[in-house]
Amino acid sequence: MEFKPDFQPLSGREFPRFSAIKTFFRLPVVEIKEKFDVALFGIPYDGGVSYRPGARFAPTEVRNASSLGRGFHWNRELNIFEQLKIADVGDCPTVPIDQNQTYEKIEKFVGSILKTNKKFVAVGGDHSTTLPVLRALKKHYKTPLAFVHFDAHLDTYPAAWGCEYHHGAFARHAVEEGLVDPKKMLQIGIRGPLASKEDLAFVKKHKVQVKTVDDVRAGSLDQFLKTLPTFDNTPTYISFDVDCLDPAFAPGTGTPVVGGLTSYETQRILRALKIPNLVGGDVVEICPPADHADITSLVGVDVMFEMLCLMANAAQKKRAKKA
Repeated sequence: MEFKPDFQPLSGREFPRFSAIKTFFRLPVVEIKEKFDVALFGIPYDGGVSYRPGARFAPTEVRNASSLGRGFHWNRELNIFEQLKIADVGDCPTVPIDQNQTYEKIEKFVGSILKTNKKFVAVGGDHSTTLPVLRALKKHYKTPLAFVHFDAHLDTYPAAWGCEYHHGAFARHAVEEGLVDPKKMLQIGIRGPLASKEDLAFVKKHKVQVKTVDDVRAGSLDQFLKTLPTFDNTPTYISFDVDCLDPAFAPGTGTPVVGGLTSYETQRILRALKIPNLVGGDVVEICPPADHADITSLVGVDVMFEMLCLMANAAQKKRAKKA
């Protein structure tokens, strides 16, 4: 399959990877209305954090780190840029001092992408930004989404300081607003400590499937991967909070929790997920001011790549059926 050159990454032989204007994966920056398959964009907002600020700078740093990204997946034996037309559509507008306005802008921006029937992968931003993204998806697909949530935290917590909307409450609102189907919701990487036993009440009430780090480590990794559910054709979204990783593998995050997953474990889990209809995903809570040697930004690049591979794999299978 041949795509026009403007949907291919900039050549590293023409412009070495440390040079040129930085875009996600060195891809072209285009208008949303152009004809392509997957939009990449940033959501530079961190007004919902409760500890370290700085995630507003993540889209810029992940773009920079993605200069090292390449298209061929060794294990899957496919090249994402041969299966999909992918482009950088810039950053979503935000208002750093007003969460309500930011939510409105995020929902409108994502809605404009969905109107063109494109899929997307976003880079936050703190985890509160996922809620307006899910609102836009629910409006477009008119059904609650299946939802895969990588995180150290449940993010189903109550209001904080009298504020309902913060990065630790987005998942609760997503369930309560009917944006996601809790019966098709999977949380991975969860671990303690919790504030109290009551923190578990919400996921137990709604029967959300939770996979803790202990679950991952109880046996071999291969054994754990066999326990992952197979998703149906319901529109599915993946939200990857980098604090699901141990701080040794993601030091640059807003709320680090020791005892987390390794970057290799999350790679294997993402590769094992069977999702025929992944419509979008995000990587959130990368905090560049707390990062070292771009370790966490590089994790963000790799997670984006694995999400794009899931989309490319589905596109490849769809073409094979038509052939």
